[in-house]
Amino acid sequence: PEEQLWVNLSPYEKDRIIDERFGLTDMGRDLLAQDYILKQITASLIYPEEDIGRDFWAEVYSKAQEQFGTIDIPVDNFNKVWIMPDVAEVYQQGASAMVLKAHLKVMLEADYLAMENNVAGGRGTSTEHGPLQELTKQVLREVIVPVLEKEVNTGRHFARLRQIYNALILAAWYKKTMRESFLGRAYVDQGKVEGIQQLDPGENRRIYGQYLEALQKG
Repeated sequence: PEEQLWVNLSPYEKDRIIDERFGLTDMGRDLLAQDYILKQITASLIYPEEDIGRDFWAEVYSKAQEQFGTIDIPVDNFNKVWIMPDVAEVYQQGASAMVLKAHLKVMLEADYLAMENNVAGGRGTSTEHGPLQELTKQVLREVIVPVLEKEVNTGRHFARLRQIYNALILAAWYKKTMRESFLGRAYVDQGKVEGIQQLDPGENRRIYGQYLEALQKG
């Protein structure tokens, strides 16, 4: 089921890394590894000794001085970034299908939660922050997120993620088109993973451990 297809590397949610059934599969492990790479690249982009990081911090400090008369910014070092499905187009001919377009959206967690809150009619997690923190997030949206989104959709680091996304698009097409077939009735949304389990079930925890270690080292 689609609601089980997620991964979540967060130092505050060690018991919500991945859905239990999805975590048994190679795809679950691979998505966790891609999330780890996402965290590494995001951190490298805001590193002040590199070009994009220098531009990012220069703009943050410039806008803070202009708007608030200070560069003393309470920086949220845990600006979590989400990758979400965006646009997909499938060409169908008879019983065959081909993915023509597949795009992934990158957004800050604050924007994702605000979107979910809006969809839920006002229910959900508050995303309120101080004005200086909001300024930092604004510059993240303008400087860092577009670079991340380009890398996610075209860069070599996320080739595996794009392969998985294309597979998920075709799986969604199959579910919709073939749900009443024999195979559809037997497998669609049943969470059956026998035969496709990853060989080492401890790999997910090891990826999480590597993430925590990298986070502590900075």
